[in-house]
Amino acid sequence: MEQRSLGNSGLKVPMLCLGAMTFGEADEKSFMHKVGCDEKTAFAIMSHALERGVGFIDTADVYGQNGLSERIVGAWLAETTRERVVLATKFRFRMGDGPNGTGASRYRIMRTVEESLRRLKTDRIDLYQIHMQDIETPEEETLRALDDLVRSGKVLYLGASNYAAYRLTDSQWISKTEHVHRFVSLQMQYSLIVRDLERDHVPVCRQFGLGVLPWSPLAGGFLSGKYAKNQPPPPGVRLEKWTERLADFATDRGWRTLDAVKALEKSTTATAVAMAWLLAKPTVTSVIFGARTIEQLDENLKAADLKLSAADVQKLDDASAFEIGYPYKFIGNLQKRW
Repeated sequence: MEQRSLGNSGLKVPMLCLGAMTFGEADEKSFMHKVGCDEKTAFAIMSHALERGVGFIDTADVYGQNGLSERIVGAWLAETTRERVVLATKFRFRMGDGPNGTGASRYRIMRTVEESLRRLKTDRIDLYQIHMQDIETPEEETLRALDDLVRSGKVLYLGASNYAAYRLTDSQWISKTEHVHRFVSLQMQYSLIVRDLERDHVPVCRQFGLGVLPWSPLAGGFLSGKYAKNQPPPPGVRLEKWTERLADFATDRGWRTLDAVKALEKSTTATAVAMAWLLAKPTVTSVIFGARTIEQLDENLKAADLKLSAADVQKLDDASAFEIGYPYKFIGNLQKRW
């Protein structure tokens, strides 16, 4: 599988990344209740993915509940050659009681990293990511705490997720002027259906050399080809439970986009087309996908073998075109560069 540099860092990762959010059978307290797989299946998925060249796994302390996903990944890692896997996890959301049970303060970061290391059964986290910006904690405090983790060897690279563009820019400037380790990647929701980060985030990532790691590349499965206009969702799919998200996607633009994806299926699948579109974007390093079965895994892996032509990418761009709004439309009309 093709290996790419993570942003302008020296770390090489495969073009596809296995997301571990669905690993483990979470109880009714978790948002992943009834949409995950058991530990045995998760082990089989990770092993098969590694055999196919996907040595990049992304998880988070909140996936499942009480660190369930991290514990499963850690148990599997204990039976695997650690050096074959680039391991990424995230922190930020609530994992305990009290005022310091959430957030990105120095106090909390020093605890969350130790807890993740213990669950993952490893001495280091290759890519440690803040799951969302924390407006109650100064960015400098967060960055200095993360810098200490890099200098200690517990963390090798830093990444951000779900950041506003202004905060990401501020973070990069603080890192440069204060001489602390910076974010090398940005994990964001990005797909043919959700293209909002193209307004500001993509230009910021291009300017500062951050690699984009799209999550939900199939828009919760909407782009998998399983959905049809004016028809209920297939039984057992994730969007059958997450009805509000389905309503956001099932618009005229959404169905137009899905039709364009299906028109390019040819000898492959809608899933592969949708993910290959992302892989054709210059700021994208690796696309994060989830799988609850080996069959779903194999379907996602087909994207690595598909190279869309420039004309095909343009067709998908046009079909999924979105309202860029002010001031971008105003600027584009004058400069003809958007």
